[in-house]
Amino acid sequence: MSISSPSRTTIPSQRGDGRQPGAHLGFRPDIEGLRAVAVVLVVLSHAGVARLEGGYVGVDVFFVISGFLITTLLVKELGRTGTISLTNFYSRRATRLLPASTLVLVATLIGSWLWLPSTRFASIAKDALFSTFYGINWRLAAEGTDYLNATAAPSPLQHLWSLAVEEQFYFVWPLLLLAIWAWRRKAAGVALSVIVVVSLAVSVHQTATAAPWAYFGAHTRAFELAIGALVAIGSATFGRTPRIWALMVTWGGLAAIVLAAVVFDDHTAFPGYAALLPVLGTAAVIAGGTSGARGGAGLLLGTRPFQEIGKLSYGWYLWHWPVLMIGPAALGRTPSLKLNAVLALGALVLAFASYHLVENPIRKRRSLLLGLAFSASAAAISLIAMQFTPPLPVGPAAAQTAAELSAASDPQARLTELIKASAKQTKVPSNLTPALNDAGADVPRIYADQCHLNYEPAHQDRPCVYGDPNGAKTVYLIGDSHAAHWFPAFDLAAQQRGWKLVALTKSACQVPSVLVWNVPLKRPYAECVTWRDQVFDRIRADKPALVVMSSNDLDNGGLIDANGNRIPTSGRDDDKLWVDGWQKSFDRLGQPGTQLLLLQDSPWPKGTAPECVAAHADKVTDCNRPRNGSIVEPARRNAVAAAAKARGIRVVNPLNWFCTATCPAVIGNTLVFKDNSHLTTAYARALAPLIARQVIGAS
Repeated sequence: MSISSPSRTTIPSQRGDGRQPGAHLGFRPDIEGLRAVAVVLVVLSHAGVARLEGGYVGVDVFFVISGFLITTLLVKELGRTGTISLTNFYSRRATRLLPASTLVLVATLIGSWLWLPSTRFASIAKDALFSTFYGINWRLAAEGTDYLNATAAPSPLQHLWSLAVEEQFYFVWPLLLLAIWAWRRKAAGVALSVIVVVSLAVSVHQTATAAPWAYFGAHTRAFELAIGALVAIGSATFGRTPRIWALMVTWGGLAAIVLAAVVFDDHTAFPGYAALLPVLGTAAVIAGGTSGARGGAGLLLGTRPFQEIGKLSYGWYLWHWPVLMIGPAALGRTPSLKLNAVLALGALVLAFASYHLVENPIRKRRSLLLGLAFSASAAAISLIAMQFTPPLPVGPAAAQTAAELSAASDPQARLTELIKASAKQTKVPSNLTPALNDAGADVPRIYADQCHLNYEPAHQDRPCVYGDPNGAKTVYLIGDSHAAHWFPAFDLAAQQRGWKLVALTKSACQVPSVLVWNVPLKRPYAECVTWRDQVFDRIRADKPALVVMSSNDLDNGGLIDANGNRIPTSGRDDDKLWVDGWQKSFDRLGQPGTQLLLLQDSPWPKGTAPECVAAHADKVTDCNRPRNGSIVEPARRNAVAAAAKARGIRVVNPLNWFCTATCPAVIGNTLVFKDNSHLTTAYARALAPLIARQVIGAS
């Protein structure tokens, strides 16, 4: 990425030194110092420094630098030769970028195999493969809009998305510039201006509608690189800036970058308009620095600490994130600010070593074939790694939960016995279902049938009929993903009882009539309101015998009050608004002949269940959770149940289906949760006898 490009360019000299504007002064220490600012902001933000949550803007600084330096080199070559040697260009990029990134990628795969839960390894290996072909940004964008991935641990290769964005720019920009230059040289600035306007407009739109795609997309970041390129195109003009203005511009630009890092946080709608602050700030520092005037921000940026860190910025950026992600597990420590600081410094040491032992020696050997060899090797290693998931110790086979409950005359009594026995089980049973490495993909069929909707869709046009389609009675299952995870149990129970089942669920869209803030989309979740209204209207028109309402008791990113203001998630007092929302939904769904039933939320496991079990395969009891600590928002849960009972609505508490005094992560031979809160399909189906008796059969 830009942190790897040599900080050399053609800049005007300081006036009065006897040289003409545009003289080649070579190395730009202010740009090298900017790299230091950028990487320090990113590292400190990732390390958890409270006042620098917005340190992610360091990546935007890198983008602008990259656009400037690459365009400067290309325009210089065009002016000298009238063309661009694409072979030389890509050879330089390959031998500069690939040796260090390949080393980090392989080291990360080894570290992940040795220390991270085995359940994550296949996904990390896939990330490595996508990184090899500079496509990990698109993979992350797609996963960012998937609700079931929302709580997944970050990949130790996630930071390579920015490298992918820059490489995608490198693939396109030289070809486009060459075509423009052959047609009309002065059109380059016009083309870049068009790219800035279009990309910024798309970025603003997608930031408001599909935030993950906006954050990781090359199309929404192109304007940042293009602004850097525009500075390069106009460097001769900027070089004639009066000294006082040049000084003010550089210091003002540096202040804008720091301000963005301090003011922005994870809730900032980014990139969009917000990205203009660090982007234009970086452009100002670079543009003002072309004058060569003394006394600007280059005075600070040119000091030795900034220069040394800037020199190592590429390696430090590459190493810091895997070290922060894998280090605590390798050391057996819980992540903390103090530990992260030590790990970040360790990553800097690795950057120093890789710079002198790998980056510098190899980059002098410009060869496209050498670059392709690195890419091919990294891809091959990634593909091979996918086939070798770390093995886990297993114990003897355990009782088959589904079969035991299906055959029991009293399923609840038999389940209680299984829970008590499983709470003492220390080894992963050899017949565990689903397998730990398959748990993440274990979702009910309504996901594939598109009867469970993800964030963006607001309308459900499918019938979504299951159970016995010809059943005389109809039961509706509605709610969010915590309603959807009950579907396998309801589907099987409805078949056994001869009921028609209609399943209508949507990610992070709870039953209460409230407006919530959607964290991945970074905006009010209007699609949920539209979808919920449609479902309620359909239920009132259909007049089913039973409506089962089930939802997560959390409210995603917080509630939006009647005035359109977001209620803070810390120190909040929004339970009344939540309960009122449920009461509105009760009133809208209630009608003669339709019974309403509130199926309360299931307990939550200790962390992400498959990862915990994989990490403690020889002592699974470490993943058990006390019953009294397994419920989220207990006060809110009780208030909603009281409101439901006051209206004559039946309330079913499923806690006894999971816990005695303890809630095991594995019950019998069955893994209970697929992640940090959703049931596995296997365990949900095992509970079908209890659903048939206590929910459908009792209606």
